[in-house]
Amino acid sequence: MADFRGTYTIMVTPFDAEGNVDVPTLERYVDWQIESGIHGLIPLGSTGEFMSMSDDEIALVARIVIDRAAGRVPVLIGTTAEDTRAAVRLSRRAEAQGADGVMVLPPFYCTPTDDELFLHYRTISDAIGIPIMVYNNPAVANVDLKPPLVARLSQIDNCRYIKESTLEVTRVRDIMRLSEGRMAVFGGIMGFESYVEGAVGWAAVPSNGAPREMARLYDLVMAGQLAEARALAFRHFPMIDFVAGQSYVAGTKALLAAMGLPVGAPRPPRLPMGPEGIAAARRLVDELGLKIQTTTA
Repeated sequence: MADFRGTYTIMVTPFDAEGNVDVPTLERYVDWQIESGIHGLIPLGSTGEFMSMSDDEIALVARIVIDRAAGRVPVLIGTTAEDTRAAVRLSRRAEAQGADGVMVLPPFYCTPTDDELFLHYRTISDAIGIPIMVYNNPAVANVDLKPPLVARLSQIDNCRYIKESTLEVTRVRDIMRLSEGRMAVFGGIMGFESYVEGAVGWAAVPSNGAPREMARLYDLVMAGQLAEARALAFRHFPMIDFVAGQSYVAGTKALLAAMGLPVGAPRPPRLPMGPEGIAAARRLVDELGLKIQTTTA
């Protein structure tokens, strides 16, 4: 069973001028992330706009990221679906493509019960032999996987990780305690704070634009250099805030464009950043020194 640790980027999906998946840019982006020291990659999460993509496109992005990473870092594929059977199919395909794990939101909209959620994740687990990162994001899923339920889910063989995306950072502690260490926690929003509480990783949006710096945050905390880690986090909070909230996809894509790695516009109904947002992205790039000087072709 894989052992996931560190800062993993919740990747954007690059689109070209016609709105199709931009494969050359995706390959360049994967190389740059890895060369910058990121610890892992997670395509096809919410930031990757998976809900606005066809099944063929989802399979394409998963294959490109897995093949391009070529074992240099772990790759977890987002395989969320409302229908348990569809989530099983996506997870099986990701495993066949060579994924190291999958990340799965609970079924959204239907507000499943605890028993239904347990069945959903157990069914996926029974179908694959790679780890599942359970993804708790009640703001988008209409379901809140609270620590007692997460502890129950930790009894499922492959449910070994959770991305905890609430602002209640003490959940990191409670999940670790109630699951008796069976469920390893990745922060979803509060990276530095989650690390301090004992998280083993951060499934991060900000590392789209600052992979080296966000990976270093983990390294500093693990080395016990909390003052340096806090200073690094505080310096980058304006950028972290810029890619948070409602404009996380548009903000991340605007930031990457300002850095010299344009990845296209979001898909409707998401709108790209307007002039003020683009100007703010450029200011952040200048202030933090994020401009990309060289990248792999």
